[in-house]
Amino acid sequence: MVALYWSHCHNVFFPLVWIPHVLCFPLCYLIRTKPLQIWDKEVVDGHIKRPQDEDIKSNVLEIVGTNVQSTYITCPADPAATLGIKLPFLALVVKNLKKYFTFEVQVLDDKNVRRRFRASNFQSVTRVKPYICTMPLKLDDGWNNIQLNLTDLTKRAYGTNYVETLRVQVHANCRLRRVYFSDRLYSEEELPAEFKLYLPIQKS
Repeated sequence: MVALYWSHCHNVFFPLVWIPHVLCFPLCYLIRTKPLQIWDKEVVDGHIKRPQDEDIKSNVLEIVGTNVQSTYITCPADPAATLGIKLPFLALVVKNLKKYFTFEVQVLDDKNVRRRFRASNFQSVTRVKPYICTMPLKLDDGWNNIQLNLTDLTKRAYGTNYVETLRVQVHANCRLRRVYFSDRLYSEEELPAEFKLYLPIQKS
């Protein structure tokens, strides 16, 4: 079963995937014709391309730049808009390019305060400031499924309750396969095929 989720971004309907016991909202999926339909991008001394990855034999988004802060994709595209996604788990399927990489998510808490969580593979300690929490990120070689429990992060960092996600921003340097939200953490076996890290081989 697929329900429709009303996105705040450009008044576009996107599918809210629901099968028994699985609820996921795909924000970016590289098999789509327009995977960045509701995203904006910024490129300085770098590139954003859609090559075919040699490991998974499928199109991905490659975000590469000499400065991680100046090459990125951001959603929603309109800087004044917000996502309004209330699902508390954020997942990113990314490939480790063995270069500096960072991403961040902006949330709203029950104190009506906007908080940002930024994860970077070049940071070694967690730092909490009033409006931003920066965290270390350890990536394995190859493809990684990064999952953030936004409810837990908001509670631990600020002692407040997560309400919704406002914005997601993915910076250089990585290859990106998918960005999605879910109602809880799912094992690889529980996920729909299109949400898994490696798509199953289609038999003729």
